[in-house]
Amino acid sequence: MKLKPVIKLVFLLSLAYTQSFAQTNSFTAREAVDYALKYSAQVKNALLDIQIQRQTNKEITAMAYPQVNGNISVNDYLSLPTSLIPAEFTGGAPGTFIPLRFGTKYSASYGADLQQILFDGQVFVGLLARKTAIDFSAKTAEVTQELIKVNVYKIYYQLVVGYKQIESIDANISRFEKLLHDTREIYKNGFAEKLDVDKVEVQLNNLNTEKLKAQNQLEAGLEALKFLMSMPQKDKLVLTDTLSEEELRSNILEESYNYNDRKEFQLLTLGSKLNEFNIRRYKLSKIPAISGFFNYSKNAQRQKFNFFKGGEDWFTTSIIGLRVNVPIFDGGAKNARIEKARLELFKTRNNIEQLKSSIDTDIEQARIRMKSALATIESQKRNIQLAEQVYRTTKLKYEQGLGSNQEIYNAQTELKVAQNNYYSSLYDAITAKIDYLKAAGKL
Repeated sequence: MKLKPVIKLVFLLSLAYTQSFAQTNSFTAREAVDYALKYSAQVKNALLDIQIQRQTNKEITAMAYPQVNGNISVNDYLSLPTSLIPAEFTGGAPGTFIPLRFGTKYSASYGADLQQILFDGQVFVGLLARKTAIDFSAKTAEVTQELIKVNVYKIYYQLVVGYKQIESIDANISRFEKLLHDTREIYKNGFAEKLDVDKVEVQLNNLNTEKLKAQNQLEAGLEALKFLMSMPQKDKLVLTDTLSEEELRSNILEESYNYNDRKEFQLLTLGSKLNEFNIRRYKLSKIPAISGFFNYSKNAQRQKFNFFKGGEDWFTTSIIGLRVNVPIFDGGAKNARIEKARLELFKTRNNIEQLKSSIDTDIEQARIRMKSALATIESQKRNIQLAEQVYRTTKLKYEQGLGSNQEIYNAQTELKVAQNNYYSSLYDAITAKIDYLKAAGKL
């Protein structure tokens, strides 16, 4: 049996096996965002942080509940402890001592301890801060989700614009294929030089190379988008959305916006509340903490290890009490913690003011970019129409022997410039809109 057919068969079978598990996913921009929010590792981790905070809250709550512990101990004295008693107790000389060993070889005990915090300032504040801590974790997850949304939208529409650019390149290729055919016919009839044919062919090859580069960039962009969405690289991603100028113009020049609509602003506000809780917690750590306790135990002593046999006594001990822990001096550690928490609060408030200024700036810049991009779109659309008309007129003059192929190349270059400017402004407009919606908290 020949080896090459076998290798080929194995390759085809493995390819078919791989393709059977690959999927084709057609997504609008909104669907791509939803997919990313569902499968992104960053979002998953942010949601896990909420669960982690819930468990932390349970720890804090548990501190306010009774704490019960049991204990069991068994001792075997390999050598009984020796005590010294004054010899004069037994008629000996004063100032001398008699060594005596007290106790039994074996001892055992079992019991339980119960402690209950009656008042502890830090635990009290921790209980009050539980909801704010959960809200902070949830808002952090929302901020992470919003960043994912922004990045997915921008890459998605960058690829949409890229596909439109390839359509323009294809149209330019078609023009030059027709021009090459016509130039060859003119050359055959003796009205053009071989150099003219070669120049057109060079331009056509350049356009095909430009298309290949654009396609490679789109493939790389699709892989990057799949990575951002946490989509398996073996799956195929198809983009179904398009860009319309009507969509770009809608709701972009609204004047009103609210700082509190911004997720980052809400997060910093919650952070400020947590800072305030920290200050209260450290202040209350300076006052006494009160707790109650109860202990119950039984113990026995034996010369033989027979604790599990009846007939011997187990002695009971029980105690109930109140413990007050009064802070007296800690070298200024509590004051340092209070001051540190206060400074952290000042930092958060400064960040809030800076964010307000940043939101104002982002919105104004997005509006300026949007107006500029929309104006450029209108201008370049008109330029494309004019450039196409100039190209057709120049080509007709060339076919009639009234112009040169250099004029055609110039007309084609001007058309490409207008097309590139148009698509660049189209992408600028959609990114400006995304940035505006993000800055205004409306994405």
